[in-house]
Amino acid sequence: MVSKANSNLAVRVATALVAGPLIVLLLYKGPPWGFYLLVLPAALVGAWELFNMTHAGSRPAQMAGVAMTAAASLAMWFSDGDARIFVTVVVLAPLLGPMLTLIWLGDMKTAALRACAMGFGPLFVGLPLTSLALLRKGLPNGAGYVVVAILFAWFGDSGGYFAGRFFGKHKLYEAVSPKKTIEGSIGGLVGSVVAAVLAYVWFLPSLTLAHGIPLALVAGALGQAGDLGESLLKRSTGVKDSGAIVPGHGGILDRVDALLVTSAVTYVYSLWFVH
Repeated sequence: MVSKANSNLAVRVATALVAGPLIVLLLYKGPPWGFYLLVLPAALVGAWELFNMTHAGSRPAQMAGVAMTAAASLAMWFSDGDARIFVTVVVLAPLLGPMLTLIWLGDMKTAALRACAMGFGPLFVGLPLTSLALLRKGLPNGAGYVVVAILFAWFGDSGGYFAGRFFGKHKLYEAVSPKKTIEGSIGGLVGSVVAAVLAYVWFLPSLTLAHGIPLALVAGALGQAGDLGESLLKRSTGVKDSGAIVPGHGGILDRVDALLVTSAVTYVYSLWFVH
């Protein structure tokens, strides 16, 4: 059992060592649209995984959900900060969910849940990941804010993993995620704070500690909630991993469950406090 865990950790580290430098290179050396061309496929694969869980066996409904996610993401990318487009996307997507479910009705007992998933899914997956590309596009030091949003999730995940493995005794939310512990959760918050300190010292001095540490705590805590939320989706649909596209990590959703939240929180912070 320990050998299997060590093997999985090795694969995860190897994946991060390959993906990390490529993402940073594209962020700092490539054009904003180049990074978006990385984000958009990830969002569409994540949406596909989500709708495979919520609309199992209905390929037309799954494709419709992915198409809605693509439309929402593209609308946000080309909006250039126009709040009217954002409001239109947020209002229309939930309304279209029940309407599309009428076309592919399926089992009446699950129709309401599938209708909600169809309306919510594109916003849940598409908009947070697109916000990473919008950070890169909209701020002079946007690449740094993208990196810090990613580090909030990665350091939080790593801190939670090691703290839980070595010190974890008290279950955090056993009904949803049996392996997560309170000690692991605290370690995750420490990891997110370390990310904020590292950003200030190394590559993003404009994010002062007075702002960075509270942002890390909020993003880290909500990121853990996002992780639990994705675990809830998997357990309720009888799925172990959302997919198998990322070596050592499962699917895209398994890898970005916390990042969906940390990216959205960082983007909202930038709207209010970064000028």
